[in-house]
Amino acid sequence: MAKPWDAIVVGGGHNGLVCAAYLAKAGRRVLVLERRHVLGGAAATEELYPGFHFSVCSYVVSLFRPHIIRELSLAEHGLQMIPLECSFLPLPDGDSLCRWADPHDTRREIARFSARDAETYPEFGVVMGKIAHFAKGLIDGPAPDPASLDPRQIARLLRLGRKFETLGPDLQHVHLQLLTMSAVDFLDLWFESPVLKSPMSVSGIIGTFLGVRSPGTAYVLLHHYMGEIDGAFRSWGFARGGTGQLSLAIASSAKSHGAEIRTEAAVERLIIEGGRATGVVLEDGEEIRAKVVVSGLDPHRTFRGLVGEENLAPEFLSQIKRYKLRGSSAKVNLAVDRLPEFSSRPNGANGALHLRGDIAIAPSIDYLERAYDQAKYGDFSERPYLNVVIPSVVDPSVAPPGKHIVSCFVQYAPYHIKEGASHWPERREALGDAVVDTLEEYCPGLKESILFRQVLSPWDLEQEFGLTEGNIFHGELSPEQLLFQRPVAGWAHYRTPIRNLWMCASGTHPGGGIMGGPGELCAKTILAARAA
Repeated sequence: MAKPWDAIVVGGGHNGLVCAAYLAKAGRRVLVLERRHVLGGAAATEELYPGFHFSVCSYVVSLFRPHIIRELSLAEHGLQMIPLECSFLPLPDGDSLCRWADPHDTRREIARFSARDAETYPEFGVVMGKIAHFAKGLIDGPAPDPASLDPRQIARLLRLGRKFETLGPDLQHVHLQLLTMSAVDFLDLWFESPVLKSPMSVSGIIGTFLGVRSPGTAYVLLHHYMGEIDGAFRSWGFARGGTGQLSLAIASSAKSHGAEIRTEAAVERLIIEGGRATGVVLEDGEEIRAKVVVSGLDPHRTFRGLVGEENLAPEFLSQIKRYKLRGSSAKVNLAVDRLPEFSSRPNGANGALHLRGDIAIAPSIDYLERAYDQAKYGDFSERPYLNVVIPSVVDPSVAPPGKHIVSCFVQYAPYHIKEGASHWPERREALGDAVVDTLEEYCPGLKESILFRQVLSPWDLEQEFGLTEGNIFHGELSPEQLLFQRPVAGWAHYRTPIRNLWMCASGTHPGGGIMGGPGELCAKTILAARAA
């Protein structure tokens, strides 16, 4: 019998690769098993049309922890980041708003709609930066458990309490508002212009089955403020060559420390002996043994799939069944033969600087709520919220000369459509038409420029990428599914009820997005436990 691996990581998504890299760096023999032909999971780049390299699902590097880049030497393994330079909002009346990297340019833009908001906006950024800095202490370490009697947990809670006290009454109050309010209600406290509030509010609904007026979405807004590039909060960026290059850099780092990575190696189930995970069985019947198994899959696929319900205690299983993975978003990728031009702000001689960041189709709060209303009753939004990027503007390597990629994140597209999720293949192209029709209203001529179109419904995200119900965060970022309750209270520190089975993906603390934190923290927790 072959010598067992120290660790098998199931799933080659970015968190699984991060976990593998840290374990390998610590001298462990690690094997990563990825079902698909390409690494990265939802953070992958693929050539879907000749010469066009698409970031198929995740399209910006928003939340990846800077210290992981340093500790795994990812720059040396090919990672290059390109900061997003602006956020552009075209409006149906022919006007537009662009928030730039330069605060003075942004102030002038906002002042056209509200002089008061133009003065308030920098203050808002400072306050959110301070709150994000406090939250950084929560997301860059295991979630503190208030029910634990472990002296180390109690000491950490005391340290957090003292840090919270140093925020002062005003920031403490803001922090509590973010945990309880809707994105719109929170922004109403700061701003008066609906033109500004609408594109700001959408950060509160990305990847959730909630509307911008739903309580709890203010926290999701804060979650997206945790993006950090070179020490600057609220900084998002592109990975040069596509999002998959981040995953490949992590994989390269892992392999440099001795990790082995296999693609097209689908795991069917765990080998469980005496309540202990001792290895995996692949779909082709191959058995591979390991001292530790780490799941990079979401909680449902981990426990109801790999483990099997028969191996779980009824109370734990009922909690997993209640864990919410309501997919609400889709992705549409376009290859076009020219640079899109928005009628509200023609490209002109400025080199289309306003297209070097993200583009929001979110003309009003009511528009966003109407989009949510349709989803609530089992249909995709005929006029959805779109977050659009054209990465080829700043990274010509992803498309042929003169041609471009248009990447559209779509909200709302519920997994559970009224016909039933299995009917998504029949409705997929109608969703694509709604997205293109919506974008065409702001960008005339787009339709005739399209060379290729890919539409990924939530059902497709589940079938192809293993995202249960198409949930991009491996579970909603609602208050009851955060911190010590993610995924289940009592099992939030990457351990599971199956001995030697660990979890390292976005269904654990600190949650979703291209963050890397769950993979890093899982690996460091395993190493600490094995050393104890």
